[in-house]
Amino acid sequence: MAVSANAFPAPDRVKVRRALLSVSDKTGLAELARALAGMGVELVSTGGTRKALEAEGLAVRDVAELTGFPEIMDGRVKTLHPGVHGGLLGVRADPAHAAAMEAHGIAGIDLLVVTLYPFEATVASGADYASSVENIDIGGPAMIRAAAKNHAYLTVATDPADYAEILAALTEGEGETSLSLRQKLAARAFARTAAYDSAIASWFAGEVGNMAPEKVSFAGTLAETLRYGENPHQSAGFYRHGAARPGVATARQVQGKALSYNNINDTDAAFELVSEFDPARTAAVAIIKHANPCGVAEGVNLADAYRAALACDPVSAFGGIVALNRTLDAEAAREIVEVFTEVIIAPDASAEAIEIVAAKKNLRLLLTGGLPDPRAPGKTVKSVAGGLLVQSRDNGVVDDLELTVVTKRAPTAAEMDDLRFAFRVAKHVKSNAIVYAKDLASVGIGAGQMSRIDSSRIAARKAEDAARAMATERSGAEVAAGLAAGHAIVPLTHGSVVASDAFFPFADGLISAIEAGATAVIQPGGSMRDAEVIAAADAHGVAMVFTGMRHFRH
Repeated sequence: MAVSANAFPAPDRVKVRRALLSVSDKTGLAELARALAGMGVELVSTGGTRKALEAEGLAVRDVAELTGFPEIMDGRVKTLHPGVHGGLLGVRADPAHAAAMEAHGIAGIDLLVVTLYPFEATVASGADYASSVENIDIGGPAMIRAAAKNHAYLTVATDPADYAEILAALTEGEGETSLSLRQKLAARAFARTAAYDSAIASWFAGEVGNMAPEKVSFAGTLAETLRYGENPHQSAGFYRHGAARPGVATARQVQGKALSYNNINDTDAAFELVSEFDPARTAAVAIIKHANPCGVAEGVNLADAYRAALACDPVSAFGGIVALNRTLDAEAAREIVEVFTEVIIAPDASAEAIEIVAAKKNLRLLLTGGLPDPRAPGKTVKSVAGGLLVQSRDNGVVDDLELTVVTKRAPTAAEMDDLRFAFRVAKHVKSNAIVYAKDLASVGIGAGQMSRIDSSRIAARKAEDAARAMATERSGAEVAAGLAAGHAIVPLTHGSVVASDAFFPFADGLISAIEAGATAVIQPGGSMRDAEVIAAADAHGVAMVFTGMRHFRH
Protein backbone atom coordinates (compact mmCIF):
# COMPACT_ATOMS: atom_id res chain seq x y z
CA MET A 1 0.00 0.00 0.00
CA ALA A 2 1.29 3.44 -0.88
CA VAL A 3 2.27 5.66 2.03
CA SER A 4 0.01 8.67 2.46
CA ALA A 5 1.76 11.89 1.52
CA ASN A 6 0.34 13.50 4.65
CA ALA A 7 1.36 10.70 7.01
CA PHE A 8 5.04 11.63 7.04
CA PRO A 9 5.62 15.28 6.02
CA ALA A 10 8.86 15.86 4.14
CA PRO A 11 11.64 17.39 6.25
CA ASP A 12 12.97 20.73 5.13
CA ARG A 13 16.63 19.82 5.66
CA VAL A 14 18.27 16.45 4.93
CA LYS A 15 21.87 15.54 5.76
CA VAL A 16 23.79 13.92 2.88
CA ARG A 17 25.81 11.06 4.34
CA ARG A 18 25.95 8.59 1.47
CA ALA A 19 26.05 9.21 -2.30
CA LEU A 20 25.62 6.68 -5.10
CA LEU A 21 27.37 7.73 -8.31
CA SER A 22 26.82 5.89 -11.61
CA VAL A 23 27.55 8.03 -14.64
CA SER A 24 28.06 7.56 -18.34
CA ASP A 25 29.20 11.16 -18.80
CA LYS A 26 32.28 11.60 -16.61
CA THR A 27 32.36 15.39 -17.00
CA GLY A 28 32.98 16.99 -13.60
CA LEU A 29 32.80 13.62 -11.84
CA ALA A 30 36.19 13.77 -10.12
CA GLU A 31 35.65 17.31 -8.85
CA LEU A 32 32.19 16.45 -7.52
CA ALA A 33 33.34 13.27 -5.78
CA ARG A 34 36.39 14.93 -4.27
CA ALA A 35 34.23 17.73 -2.85
CA LEU A 36 31.71 15.25 -1.44
CA ALA A 37 34.46 13.18 0.15
CA GLY A 38 35.86 16.34 1.69
CA MET A 39 32.47 16.87 3.36
CA GLY A 40 32.59 13.37 4.82
CA VAL A 41 30.11 11.86 2.36
CA GLU A 42 30.55 8.12 1.75
CA LEU A 43 30.91 7.33 -1.95
CA VAL A 44 29.30 4.26 -3.49
CA SER A 45 29.69 3.51 -7.18
CA THR A 46 29.39 1.04 -10.03
CA GLY A 47 31.96 -0.50 -12.41
CA GLY A 48 33.30 2.17 -14.75
CA THR A 49 32.48 5.06 -12.46
CA ARG A 50 34.13 3.35 -9.49
CA LYS A 51 37.30 2.71 -11.49
CA ALA A 52 37.43 6.35 -12.59
CA LEU A 53 37.12 7.55 -9.01
CA GLU A 54 39.66 5.09 -7.68
CA ALA A 55 42.06 6.31 -10.36
CA GLU A 56 41.66 9.75 -8.75
CA GLY A 57 42.74 8.28 -5.41
CA LEU A 58 39.27 8.40 -3.85
CA ALA A 59 37.88 5.76 -1.50
CA VAL A 60 34.79 4.20 -3.08
CA ARG A 61 32.51 1.34 -2.00
CA ASP A 62 31.43 -0.99 -4.76
CA VAL A 63 27.66 -1.14 -5.15
CA ALA A 64 27.99 -4.91 -4.80
CA GLU A 65 28.71 -4.29 -1.12
CA LEU A 66 25.22 -2.83 -0.78
CA THR A 67 23.50 -5.57 -2.74
CA GLY A 68 25.61 -8.56 -1.74
CA PHE A 69 25.45 -9.51 -5.39
CA PRO A 70 28.06 -8.99 -8.12
CA GLU A 71 27.53 -7.21 -11.42
CA ILE A 72 26.49 -9.77 -14.05
CA MET A 73 25.71 -9.95 -17.76
CA ASP A 74 28.41 -7.47 -18.81
CA GLY A 75 27.11 -4.91 -16.31
CA ARG A 76 23.51 -5.07 -17.53
CA VAL A 77 22.45 -6.09 -14.03
CA LYS A 78 24.11 -4.28 -11.16
CA THR A 79 21.76 -1.78 -9.48
CA LEU A 80 18.40 -3.51 -10.08
CA HIS A 81 18.32 -4.91 -6.54
CA PRO A 82 16.43 -4.21 -3.28
CA GLY A 83 19.74 -3.28 -1.71
CA VAL A 84 19.83 -0.25 -3.99
CA HIS A 85 16.16 0.53 -4.51
CA GLY A 86 15.33 0.03 -0.86
CA GLY A 87 17.97 2.63 -0.07
CA LEU A 88 16.40 4.97 -2.61
CA LEU A 89 12.70 4.43 -1.93
CA GLY A 90 12.60 3.96 1.84
CA VAL A 91 10.52 6.57 3.65
CA ARG A 92 12.89 7.36 6.49
CA ALA A 93 10.20 8.69 8.83
CA ASP A 94 8.05 5.57 8.43
CA PRO A 95 8.85 3.10 11.25
CA ALA A 96 7.85 0.15 9.07
CA HIS A 97 10.20 1.25 6.28
CA ALA A 98 13.00 1.89 8.75
CA ALA A 99 12.50 -1.55 10.29
CA ALA A 100 12.56 -3.23 6.90
CA MET A 101 15.77 -1.42 5.97
CA GLU A 102 17.39 -2.48 9.23
CA ALA A 103 16.17 -6.07 8.98
CA HIS A 104 17.55 -6.49 5.48
CA GLY A 105 20.73 -4.51 5.97
CA ILE A 106 19.70 -1.79 3.49
CA ALA A 107 21.78 1.36 3.72
CA GLY A 108 20.00 4.64 3.00
CA ILE A 109 21.17 6.71 0.02
CA ASP A 110 20.91 10.48 0.35
CA LEU A 111 22.34 11.65 -2.98
CA LEU A 112 22.00 9.91 -6.34
CA VAL A 113 24.13 11.03 -9.28
CA VAL A 114 23.27 9.31 -12.57
CA THR A 115 23.88 10.26 -16.18
CA LEU A 116 22.25 7.87 -18.63
CA TYR A 117 23.77 5.82 -21.43
CA PRO A 118 24.14 8.15 -24.44
CA PHE A 119 21.23 6.75 -26.45
CA GLU A 120 20.39 10.02 -28.22
CA ALA A 121 24.01 10.65 -29.23
CA THR A 122 24.40 7.05 -30.38
CA VAL A 123 21.39 7.31 -32.69
CA ALA A 124 22.48 10.75 -33.94
CA SER A 125 25.88 9.31 -34.87
CA GLY A 126 24.20 6.89 -37.29
CA ALA A 127 24.93 3.80 -35.22
CA ASP A 128 23.39 0.49 -36.25
CA TYR A 129 20.33 -1.08 -34.65
CA ALA A 130 22.22 -3.35 -32.24
CA SER A 131 24.44 -0.53 -30.96
CA SER A 132 21.45 1.73 -30.45
CA VAL A 133 19.57 -0.92 -28.47
CA GLU A 134 22.65 -1.62 -26.34
CA ASN A 135 22.71 2.06 -25.38
CA ILE A 136 19.22 1.96 -23.90
CA ASP A 137 19.77 2.46 -20.17
CA ILE A 138 17.56 0.40 -17.83
CA GLY A 139 19.00 0.64 -14.33
CA GLY A 140 19.74 4.37 -14.62
CA PRO A 141 16.17 5.54 -15.30
CA ALA A 142 14.86 3.17 -12.62
CA MET A 143 17.17 4.69 -10.00
CA ILE A 144 16.48 8.26 -11.13
CA ARG A 145 12.72 7.78 -10.91
CA ALA A 146 13.01 6.14 -7.50
CA ALA A 147 15.15 8.96 -6.11
CA ALA A 148 12.96 11.66 -7.68
CA LYS A 149 9.82 10.08 -6.22
CA ASN A 150 11.44 9.97 -2.79
CA HIS A 151 12.76 13.54 -3.03
CA ALA A 152 11.51 14.14 0.49
CA TYR A 153 14.72 12.42 1.58
CA LEU A 154 16.94 12.26 -1.53
CA THR A 155 18.77 14.71 -3.74
CA VAL A 156 19.11 13.56 -7.36
CA ALA A 157 21.40 14.84 -10.11
CA THR A 158 21.04 13.80 -13.77
CA ASP A 159 23.36 16.24 -15.51
CA PRO A 160 26.87 17.56 -14.78
CA ALA A 161 25.27 21.02 -14.92
CA ASP A 162 23.57 20.17 -11.60
CA TYR A 163 26.79 19.56 -9.70
CA ALA A 164 27.79 23.13 -8.88
CA GLU A 165 24.31 23.95 -7.58
CA ILE A 166 24.31 20.90 -5.30
CA LEU A 167 27.82 21.55 -3.94
CA ALA A 168 26.96 25.18 -3.29
CA ALA A 169 23.85 24.13 -1.37
CA LEU A 170 25.77 21.55 0.66
CA THR A 171 28.46 24.09 1.52
CA GLU A 172 25.96 26.73 2.54
CA GLY A 173 23.77 24.21 4.38
CA GLU A 174 26.64 22.54 6.24
CA GLY A 175 26.11 19.23 4.45
CA GLU A 176 22.31 19.48 4.19
CA THR A 177 20.00 20.13 1.25
CA SER A 178 16.70 21.99 1.35
CA LEU A 179 13.34 20.57 0.30
CA SER A 180 12.96 23.27 -2.35
CA LEU A 181 16.24 22.22 -4.00
CA ARG A 182 15.30 18.54 -3.85
CA GLN A 183 11.93 19.29 -5.44
CA LYS A 184 13.55 21.32 -8.21
CA LEU A 185 16.07 18.57 -8.95
CA ALA A 186 13.36 15.90 -8.86
CA ALA A 187 11.39 17.82 -11.48
CA ARG A 188 14.48 17.96 -13.70
CA ALA A 189 15.03 14.23 -13.13
CA PHE A 190 11.53 13.25 -14.24
CA ALA A 191 11.88 15.53 -17.28
CA ARG A 192 15.16 13.81 -18.14
CA THR A 193 13.74 10.29 -18.00
CA ALA A 194 10.64 11.43 -19.92
CA ALA A 195 12.82 12.90 -22.67
CA TYR A 196 14.98 9.78 -22.72
CA ASP A 197 11.98 7.46 -23.07
CA SER A 198 10.52 9.76 -25.73
CA ALA A 199 13.71 9.53 -27.78
CA ILE A 200 13.72 5.74 -27.53
CA ALA A 201 10.04 5.43 -28.44
CA SER A 202 10.37 7.76 -31.44
CA TRP A 203 13.44 5.92 -32.72
CA PHE A 204 11.84 2.52 -32.26
CA ALA A 205 8.68 3.59 -34.10
CA GLY A 206 10.82 4.63 -37.03
CA GLU A 207 12.79 1.39 -36.96
CA VAL A 208 9.63 -0.72 -37.24
CA GLY A 209 8.10 1.58 -39.85
CA ASN A 210 5.27 2.88 -37.69
CA MET A 211 4.78 6.44 -38.89
CA ALA A 212 1.67 6.96 -36.73
CA PRO A 213 2.26 5.13 -33.43
CA GLU A 214 -0.68 4.78 -31.06
CA LYS A 215 1.08 6.94 -28.46
CA VAL A 216 3.59 9.64 -29.26
CA SER A 217 5.68 12.07 -27.23
CA PHE A 218 8.18 14.79 -28.01
CA ALA A 219 10.99 16.13 -25.88
CA GLY A 220 13.30 19.08 -26.08
CA THR A 221 16.07 20.77 -24.13
CA LEU A 222 15.66 24.41 -23.21
CA ALA A 223 18.11 26.49 -25.21
CA GLU A 224 16.82 29.86 -24.10
CA THR A 225 13.94 31.44 -22.20
CA LEU A 226 12.60 34.10 -24.55
CA ARG A 227 11.44 37.55 -23.49
CA TYR A 228 7.99 36.76 -24.89
CA GLY A 229 6.23 34.85 -27.69
CA GLU A 230 4.64 36.18 -30.85
CA ASN A 231 3.19 39.01 -28.75
CA PRO A 232 4.38 40.59 -25.48
CA HIS A 233 1.58 39.03 -23.42
CA GLN A 234 2.69 35.50 -24.39
CA SER A 235 5.46 33.59 -22.60
CA ALA A 236 7.86 31.48 -24.68
CA GLY A 237 10.93 29.27 -24.63
CA PHE A 238 13.23 27.95 -27.34
CA TYR A 239 13.96 24.21 -27.17
CA ARG A 240 16.37 22.03 -29.09
CA HIS A 241 14.95 18.72 -30.21
CA GLY A 242 16.12 15.56 -31.93
CA ALA A 243 19.12 15.06 -34.18
CA ALA A 244 21.34 18.01 -35.02
CA ARG A 245 19.81 19.35 -38.26
CA PRO A 246 21.86 22.43 -39.22
CA GLY A 247 19.81 25.53 -38.68
CA VAL A 248 18.76 28.18 -36.21
CA ALA A 249 18.65 25.68 -33.31
CA THR A 250 22.27 24.62 -33.81
CA ALA A 251 23.72 27.90 -35.02
CA ARG A 252 26.48 29.87 -33.31
CA GLN A 253 25.40 33.47 -32.75
CA VAL A 254 28.43 35.59 -33.52
CA GLN A 255 26.90 38.90 -32.54
CA GLY A 256 23.72 40.89 -32.10
CA LYS A 257 20.79 41.06 -29.72
CA ALA A 258 19.09 37.98 -28.34
CA LEU A 259 16.77 36.30 -30.81
CA SER A 260 13.04 36.76 -30.32
CA TYR A 261 10.32 34.16 -30.90
CA ASN A 262 9.48 35.75 -34.26
CA ASN A 263 13.16 36.02 -35.21
CA ILE A 264 13.63 32.29 -34.63
CA ASN A 265 10.50 31.36 -36.58
CA ASP A 266 11.39 33.57 -39.53
CA THR A 267 15.06 32.59 -39.54
CA ASP A 268 14.14 28.93 -39.66
CA ALA A 269 11.83 29.57 -42.62
CA ALA A 270 14.56 31.50 -44.43
CA PHE A 271 17.28 28.90 -43.92
CA GLU A 272 15.05 25.97 -44.90
CA LEU A 273 14.19 27.82 -48.13
CA VAL A 274 17.75 28.68 -49.10
CA SER A 275 18.83 25.09 -48.42
CA GLU A 276 16.83 24.10 -51.52
CA PHE A 277 19.66 25.59 -53.59
CA ASP A 278 22.79 23.45 -53.89
CA PRO A 279 25.75 25.71 -53.01
CA ALA A 280 27.99 23.67 -55.32
CA ARG A 281 25.78 24.72 -58.23
CA THR A 282 24.82 28.30 -57.42
CA ALA A 283 24.89 31.09 -54.87
CA ALA A 284 21.43 31.79 -53.44
CA VAL A 285 19.86 34.30 -51.08
CA ALA A 286 16.42 34.37 -49.48
CA ILE A 287 14.91 37.38 -47.73
CA ILE A 288 12.06 36.52 -45.35
CA LYS A 289 9.43 38.60 -43.57
CA HIS A 290 6.80 37.03 -41.31
CA ALA A 291 7.83 33.53 -42.44
CA ASN A 292 7.17 34.36 -46.10
CA PRO A 293 9.83 35.13 -48.72
CA CYS A 294 9.75 38.66 -50.07
CA GLY A 295 12.68 37.98 -52.40
CA VAL A 296 14.74 34.99 -53.50
CA ALA A 297 17.42 34.76 -56.16
CA GLU A 298 20.34 32.79 -57.51
CA GLY A 299 23.51 34.47 -58.74
CA VAL A 300 27.12 33.95 -59.72
CA ASN A 301 27.97 35.18 -56.23
CA LEU A 302 26.07 36.09 -53.06
CA ALA A 303 26.19 39.84 -53.68
CA ASP A 304 24.54 39.47 -57.10
CA ALA A 305 21.96 37.08 -55.65
CA TYR A 306 21.19 39.47 -52.80
CA ARG A 307 20.69 42.44 -55.12
CA ALA A 308 18.31 40.42 -57.30
CA ALA A 309 16.39 39.12 -54.27
CA LEU A 310 16.08 42.62 -52.80
CA ALA A 311 14.73 44.01 -56.08
CA CYS A 312 11.66 41.78 -55.84
CA ASP A 313 10.19 43.68 -52.87
CA PRO A 314 12.59 46.19 -51.27
CA VAL A 315 9.83 47.66 -49.09
CA SER A 316 9.01 44.35 -47.39
CA ALA A 317 12.69 43.46 -47.07
CA PHE A 318 13.15 46.25 -44.50
CA GLY A 319 13.57 44.56 -41.11
CA GLY A 320 13.69 41.10 -42.67
CA ILE A 321 15.80 37.97 -42.34
CA VAL A 322 18.55 37.21 -44.89
CA ALA A 323 19.60 33.59 -45.45
CA LEU A 324 22.53 32.52 -47.63
CA ASN A 325 23.56 29.09 -48.89
CA ARG A 326 27.29 29.87 -48.99
CA THR A 327 29.90 31.47 -46.75
CA LEU A 328 29.08 35.15 -46.23
CA ASP A 329 31.80 37.19 -47.92
CA ALA A 330 32.73 40.85 -47.56
CA GLU A 331 31.03 42.01 -50.79
CA ALA A 332 27.71 40.45 -49.81
CA ALA A 333 28.03 41.72 -46.23
CA ARG A 334 28.47 45.31 -47.46
CA GLU A 335 25.29 45.03 -49.55
CA ILE A 336 23.21 43.49 -46.78
CA VAL A 337 24.12 45.98 -44.04
CA GLU A 338 22.92 48.86 -46.25
CA VAL A 339 19.35 47.75 -45.49
CA PHE A 340 17.97 47.39 -41.96
CA THR A 341 18.08 43.64 -41.33
CA GLU A 342 17.18 41.66 -38.20
CA VAL A 343 19.16 38.45 -38.80
CA ILE A 344 21.73 37.05 -41.23
CA ILE A 345 22.08 33.27 -41.26
CA ALA A 346 24.70 31.43 -43.29
CA PRO A 347 26.81 28.28 -43.13
CA ASP A 348 29.88 30.40 -42.38
CA ALA A 349 31.36 33.87 -42.78
CA SER A 350 34.76 35.28 -43.63
CA ALA A 351 36.66 37.27 -41.03
CA GLU A 352 36.23 40.43 -43.12
CA ALA A 353 32.49 39.86 -43.45
CA ILE A 354 32.16 39.39 -39.69
CA GLU A 355 34.01 42.68 -39.16
CA ILE A 356 31.66 44.48 -41.57
CA VAL A 357 28.55 43.11 -39.86
CA ALA A 358 30.00 44.04 -36.46
CA ALA A 359 29.45 47.72 -37.32
CA LYS A 360 25.72 47.02 -36.89
CA LYS A 361 25.85 45.94 -33.24
CA ASN A 362 22.19 44.86 -33.01
CA LEU A 363 22.25 42.80 -36.21
CA ARG A 364 22.27 39.10 -35.35
CA LEU A 365 24.72 36.95 -37.30
CA LEU A 366 24.15 33.19 -37.08
CA LEU A 367 26.59 30.63 -38.48
CA THR A 368 25.39 27.03 -38.78
CA GLY A 369 28.38 25.12 -40.13
CA GLY A 370 26.27 23.60 -42.91
CA LEU A 371 22.94 23.45 -44.69
CA PRO A 372 19.98 21.22 -43.78
CA ASP A 373 19.25 18.50 -46.34
CA PRO A 374 15.92 19.37 -48.02
CA ARG A 375 15.40 15.67 -48.84
CA ALA A 376 15.94 14.45 -45.27
CA PRO A 377 12.99 12.78 -43.54
CA GLY A 378 11.57 14.21 -40.36
CA LYS A 379 8.38 15.29 -38.67
CA THR A 380 6.53 18.54 -38.08
CA VAL A 381 4.18 19.07 -35.15
CA LYS A 382 1.41 21.60 -34.69
CA SER A 383 -0.82 21.96 -31.65
CA VAL A 384 -4.59 22.14 -31.98
CA ALA A 385 -7.19 22.36 -29.22
CA GLY A 386 -6.90 19.11 -27.32
CA GLY A 387 -4.37 17.49 -29.60
CA LEU A 388 -1.42 17.52 -31.97
CA LEU A 389 -1.16 17.30 -35.73
CA VAL A 390 1.93 15.30 -36.70
CA GLN A 391 3.13 14.77 -40.24
CA SER A 392 6.27 13.90 -42.15
CA ARG A 393 8.08 17.02 -43.30
CA ASP A 394 7.69 18.17 -46.90
CA ASN A 395 10.94 16.81 -48.34
CA GLY A 396 9.84 16.79 -51.96
CA VAL A 397 12.40 18.46 -54.23
CA VAL A 398 11.52 19.65 -57.72
CA ASP A 399 14.75 18.28 -59.19
CA ASP A 400 13.53 14.78 -58.28
CA LEU A 401 10.15 15.18 -59.98
CA GLU A 402 9.21 14.16 -63.50
CA LEU A 403 7.82 17.32 -65.08
CA THR A 404 5.12 16.74 -67.69
CA VAL A 405 4.50 19.25 -70.47
CA VAL A 406 0.71 19.45 -70.91
CA THR A 407 0.41 22.31 -73.42
CA LYS A 408 1.04 22.53 -77.16
CA ARG A 409 4.10 24.67 -76.52
CA ALA A 410 6.91 23.31 -74.40
CA PRO A 411 8.92 25.70 -72.21
CA THR A 412 12.23 26.93 -73.53
CA ALA A 413 15.37 25.85 -71.66
CA ALA A 414 15.53 29.24 -69.91
CA GLU A 415 11.85 29.06 -68.98
CA MET A 416 12.33 25.55 -67.59
CA ASP A 417 15.19 26.74 -65.37
CA ASP A 418 12.99 29.57 -64.08
CA LEU A 419 10.04 27.21 -63.58
CA ARG A 420 12.10 24.91 -61.37
CA PHE A 421 13.38 27.93 -59.46
CA ALA A 422 9.87 29.31 -58.94
CA PHE A 423 8.52 25.96 -57.74
CA ARG A 424 11.38 25.67 -55.20
CA VAL A 425 10.35 29.02 -53.78
CA ALA A 426 6.59 28.32 -53.89
CA LYS A 427 7.15 25.32 -51.60
CA HIS A 428 8.13 27.80 -48.86
CA VAL A 429 5.37 30.38 -49.37
CA LYS A 430 2.19 30.29 -47.29
CA SER A 431 -0.74 28.92 -49.28
CA ASN A 432 -2.33 29.96 -51.52
CA ALA A 433 1.08 30.64 -53.06
CA ILE A 434 1.94 32.29 -56.38
CA VAL A 435 5.55 33.01 -57.36
CA TYR A 436 6.64 34.87 -60.49
CA ALA A 437 10.28 34.41 -61.49
CA LYS A 438 12.61 35.63 -64.20
CA ASP A 439 16.33 35.03 -64.71
CA LEU A 440 16.48 32.83 -61.57
CA ALA A 441 15.05 35.51 -59.31
CA SER A 442 11.62 36.06 -57.83
CA VAL A 443 9.90 39.11 -59.30
CA GLY A 444 6.52 38.83 -57.56
CA ILE A 445 5.23 36.74 -54.64
CA GLY A 446 1.64 36.37 -53.49
CA ALA A 447 1.18 34.56 -50.18
CA GLY A 448 -1.48 33.35 -47.80
CA GLN A 449 -4.60 34.52 -49.61
CA MET A 450 -7.97 32.80 -49.41
CA SER A 451 -8.16 32.48 -53.20
CA ARG A 452 -5.41 31.73 -55.69
CA ILE A 453 -6.47 34.55 -58.02
CA ASP A 454 -5.99 37.05 -55.17
CA SER A 455 -2.45 35.73 -54.61
CA SER A 456 -1.79 36.12 -58.33
CA ARG A 457 -3.07 39.69 -58.40
CA ILE A 458 -1.20 40.72 -55.26
CA ALA A 459 2.06 39.29 -56.61
CA ALA A 460 1.57 41.17 -59.89
CA ARG A 461 0.76 44.42 -58.11
CA LYS A 462 3.83 44.14 -55.88
CA ALA A 463 5.92 43.45 -58.97
CA GLU A 464 4.58 46.62 -60.57
CA ASP A 465 5.32 48.60 -57.40
CA ALA A 466 8.87 47.22 -57.36
CA ALA A 467 9.37 48.15 -61.01
CA ARG A 468 8.14 51.67 -60.35
CA ALA A 469 10.46 52.05 -57.35
CA MET A 470 13.38 50.66 -59.35
CA ALA A 471 12.74 52.99 -62.29
CA THR A 472 12.34 56.02 -60.04
CA GLU A 473 15.57 55.26 -58.24
CA ARG A 474 17.46 54.92 -61.50
CA SER A 475 16.10 57.95 -63.37
CA GLY A 476 14.58 60.23 -60.77
CA ALA A 477 12.79 63.29 -62.17
CA GLU A 478 12.88 61.98 -65.74
CA VAL A 479 10.83 58.93 -64.80
CA ALA A 480 8.48 60.98 -62.65
CA ALA A 481 7.82 63.22 -65.63
CA GLY A 482 7.17 60.21 -67.84
CA LEU A 483 4.69 58.77 -65.37
CA ALA A 484 2.90 62.11 -65.20
CA ALA A 485 2.62 62.06 -69.02
CA GLY A 486 0.94 58.65 -68.85
CA HIS A 487 3.89 56.45 -69.82
CA ALA A 488 3.39 52.98 -68.29
CA ILE A 489 5.87 51.20 -66.06
CA VAL A 490 6.70 47.69 -67.29
CA PRO A 491 6.11 45.34 -64.33
CA LEU A 492 8.85 42.90 -63.38
CA THR A 493 6.46 40.05 -64.19
CA HIS A 494 6.55 40.87 -67.91
CA GLY A 495 8.23 37.87 -69.59
CA SER A 496 8.37 35.89 -66.36
CA VAL A 497 7.23 32.38 -65.46
CA VAL A 498 4.79 31.58 -62.65
CA ALA A 499 4.57 28.78 -60.09
CA SER A 500 1.55 27.73 -58.07
CA ASP A 501 1.90 25.53 -54.98
CA ALA A 502 -1.36 23.73 -55.84
CA PHE A 503 -3.51 23.29 -58.93
CA PHE A 504 -5.52 26.11 -60.45
CA PRO A 505 -9.15 25.23 -59.63
CA PHE A 506 -10.35 27.54 -62.41
CA ALA A 507 -8.73 29.21 -65.38
CA ASP A 508 -9.14 32.69 -63.86
CA GLY A 509 -5.99 32.43 -61.74
CA LEU A 510 -3.97 31.42 -64.77
CA ILE A 511 -5.49 34.22 -66.88
CA SER A 512 -4.52 36.71 -64.17
CA ALA A 513 -0.91 35.45 -64.33
CA ILE A 514 -0.88 35.68 -68.12
CA GLU A 515 -2.22 39.23 -67.94
CA ALA A 516 0.70 40.04 -65.61
CA GLY A 517 3.08 38.91 -68.34
CA ALA A 518 3.83 35.25 -67.50
CA THR A 519 4.84 33.08 -70.47
CA ALA A 520 5.12 29.70 -68.75
CA VAL A 521 3.49 27.99 -65.78
CA ILE A 522 4.42 25.22 -63.34
CA GLN A 523 1.77 23.67 -61.12
CA PRO A 524 0.94 20.27 -59.60
CA GLY A 525 -2.13 19.59 -61.76
CA GLY A 526 -4.91 17.30 -60.63
CA SER A 527 -7.93 19.62 -60.82
CA MET A 528 -11.24 18.44 -62.27
CA ARG A 529 -10.87 21.47 -64.56
CA ASP A 530 -7.30 20.76 -65.72
CA ALA A 531 -8.53 20.54 -69.32
CA GLU A 532 -10.08 24.01 -69.05
CA VAL A 533 -6.88 25.46 -67.58
CA ILE A 534 -4.69 23.79 -70.23
CA ALA A 535 -6.99 25.10 -72.99
CA ALA A 536 -6.65 28.65 -71.62
CA ALA A 537 -2.85 28.30 -71.63
CA ASP A 538 -2.89 27.02 -75.22
CA ALA A 539 -5.18 29.85 -76.30
CA HIS A 540 -2.57 32.35 -75.10
CA GLY A 541 0.49 30.47 -76.34
CA VAL A 542 1.67 29.81 -72.78
CA ALA A 543 3.70 26.71 -71.87
CA MET A 544 2.62 24.68 -68.85
CA VAL A 545 4.16 21.77 -66.94
CA PHE A 546 2.66 19.60 -64.22
CA THR A 547 4.76 18.37 -61.30
CA GLY A 548 2.33 15.89 -59.75
CA MET A 549 3.32 17.15 -56.27
CA ARG A 550 1.51 19.75 -54.20
CA HIS A 551 3.22 22.01 -51.66
CA PHE A 552 0.52 23.38 -49.37
CA ARG A 553 2.00 25.31 -46.44
CA HIS A 554 -0.28 26.51 -43.65
